[in-house]
Amino acid sequence: MSDEELAKDLGPLAALTIGVGTMIGAGIFVLPRQAYATAGPAIALSFAVGGIISLFTALSASELGTAMPKAGGSYYYVNHALGPLFGSIAGMGNWMGLAFASAFYVLGFGDFIVQLVTIPTVSLGVVTLTGKKIAALMAGLLFVVINYVGAKETGRLQNVIVITLVAILTVFSILGFLQSDISTLKPFAPAELGGYGAVLPGTALVFVSFLGFAKITTVAEEIKNPGRNLPLAVVGSVVIVTIMYAILMVVMASVKNWRQLAAEGADPVVEVAEIAFGETLGLAGVGAGLIIFGGLLATASSANASILASSRINFAMGRDKLISSWLNDIHEKFATPYRSIGVTGAIILALILVGEVKVLAKAGSVLHLIVYGLLNLALIVMREADVAEYEPAFKVPFYPITPILGALFSFALIGFMAPIEIGLSVLFVAGGVVWYFAYARGKTDKQGILGNYIRNRPEKMPDSAVAAATSVQPDGGEYKVMVPLANPEHEQQLISLASAIANQRDGRVVAVHIVQVPDQTPLASGAEHVEQLDAESGELLAKAREDAETLGVPIETHTILSHRSFEEVFDAARSHKADLTIMGWGPDSHGSPGRAESAMDELTHNLPCDFLVLKDRGFDPERVLVPTAGGPDSDLSATIAKYLRSEFDSEITLLHVADDQTEGERFLADWADDHGLSDADLRVETGDVETAIERAANDCSLMVVGATERGLLSRLVRGSLVLDVVDDVDCSVLLAEQTRKRSLRERLFG
Repeated sequence: MSDEELAKDLGPLAALTIGVGTMIGAGIFVLPRQAYATAGPAIALSFAVGGIISLFTALSASELGTAMPKAGGSYYYVNHALGPLFGSIAGMGNWMGLAFASAFYVLGFGDFIVQLVTIPTVSLGVVTLTGKKIAALMAGLLFVVINYVGAKETGRLQNVIVITLVAILTVFSILGFLQSDISTLKPFAPAELGGYGAVLPGTALVFVSFLGFAKITTVAEEIKNPGRNLPLAVVGSVVIVTIMYAILMVVMASVKNWRQLAAEGADPVVEVAEIAFGETLGLAGVGAGLIIFGGLLATASSANASILASSRINFAMGRDKLISSWLNDIHEKFATPYRSIGVTGAIILALILVGEVKVLAKAGSVLHLIVYGLLNLALIVMREADVAEYEPAFKVPFYPITPILGALFSFALIGFMAPIEIGLSVLFVAGGVVWYFAYARGKTDKQGILGNYIRNRPEKMPDSAVAAATSVQPDGGEYKVMVPLANPEHEQQLISLASAIANQRDGRVVAVHIVQVPDQTPLASGAEHVEQLDAESGELLAKAREDAETLGVPIETHTILSHRSFEEVFDAARSHKADLTIMGWGPDSHGSPGRAESAMDELTHNLPCDFLVLKDRGFDPERVLVPTAGGPDSDLSATIAKYLRSEFDSEITLLHVADDQTEGERFLADWADDHGLSDADLRVETGDVETAIERAANDCSLMVVGATERGLLSRLVRGSLVLDVVDDVDCSVLLAEQTRKRSLRERLFG
């Protein structure tokens, strides 16, 4: 199987178009009336300030994008650097921020539609739908459907739209400049609006116009020479859009007084276009028509891009197990993440139904500002943690001043929002935190760089920081290999095997020693007399720590007091959230021959995790034999064999016993390909299965065999192939049993 690569077919212009295309439009086509009502002509300064704030984050995004070109963009950087708690906040913030922005764009689209077509107001009991909202709902539904069915070749269309918009706005600016009157701009910062004090509230309103530049980083893998072209595209798009917006706002206010542009019911850009085109060319109607056409293009393009981006955020969160993979299922016909698009679409339509343009714009901005602030902090963490694989092709100038200012400006601008927008955003941030602790924490396998950095340096960090990092780390994140230790003679072999597997998964070993307390003795009393109950406990765990640390694998040790011994292993695996448990072969099969659990556990519980049971005759992974008949437990055998090959350079032999040699060879070759073992030695034999396995085992030092699939009743009557083989071979044997759900019928009868 060949490795898949993404063609680097996006040049600097194509990448620039992605950013400009998602930013151009809102500020000039949708928000001018509200913008002039907030700051007057000084709104041009508001756009300039918004551009400067965006520029700091754009530089940070450029560095992170060249170092970590991954789907999800800013969400991925935050999750990777700050950990899944902040990743949940950033993911939810990005997702909901895009939903708010999409609803905002679609309402703008509806505003232009009603200038072309009369749509009557409809009353639905307690809800009254204006013609604008009806048009927006229909348009929003259309955009969701387009993304649902996966319309292709939208990239070229986006380029055409951006070029058309820039051309329209350039002509509009030139003709407007020819009709401008500088005196109309006075006073530039009206005292009635708070003078220059209104600039920052104006920036808070129009910041939704700058939400597109970070989208460029999501396609970093596809950009030619990303070290040069990605920063040019990200920073360039911010600079171009900032200059365009500032000029357009000044030109419009110099053509017509800002009070008239801010009047209720006014559509400033259309009114100015009628004057500019009418006075200069005598084409007032054409000018208005061009602006309406441009507004439709801009809002449709931005809305569609935001809906598309939201599905990428969901994909990235699903990949990191922060949300259910159910949400990212791909449609059989359309090959799109239809559920994600459907859920996002429903949220957007609900926001259109109840929201207002100004509130939607600012709520979307707050959520993105939170993410941008975290993104700048993520850059600082990646730099300060000195991560080996972090090698950006572009580095922000004036580090650490640039990301610090980027974070401060992003968070500070939130203070100029209205309480309702801040409240909505706080609600979603709190929702992200609750979601992490209630759902994602026990499922994600992502460890943040910041958490690892703090926890690995406890002696250099404040105790409060170490405690906080430990308390929020994911329970399901770090791969855990649990080893129940009982016999000192086999401790080193079990720890060596566990350490090898943990090392392959960047995980840790959890060594437990179960001290059995007599039923007559309360466990609390037993805890006070551990040394009397088991004098070797402390020494056994100390040796385990020494062996694991020698192999460079983190280890934690626990002494567990219980009235049970063997049965407690399974409860310990559950309580410690182990991914794999490795234990020694007991003196008997606990009434369940050929499987890891006892007969009672087999009948009453599913395994809490995968299990390996080692029959130790000297742990030697040099030559590994994996017999397979294609069952689920042999899948685990294959995985363990690959870990051993990577860790010890083991020679792997796959064995399949078949009735027909040709069919057997075909099966084994396919099975090897499917399990990443196509380079292993493939051995197919016919005849008696037990004899064939014993013969192949003569040439191997370790055999990894899947647990039996036969039911408990059958095994109790006729025995188990696994046990028969274990007793007749000379090498060590690993019994592999994969956790999965089995019905009572399957447990009894196979």
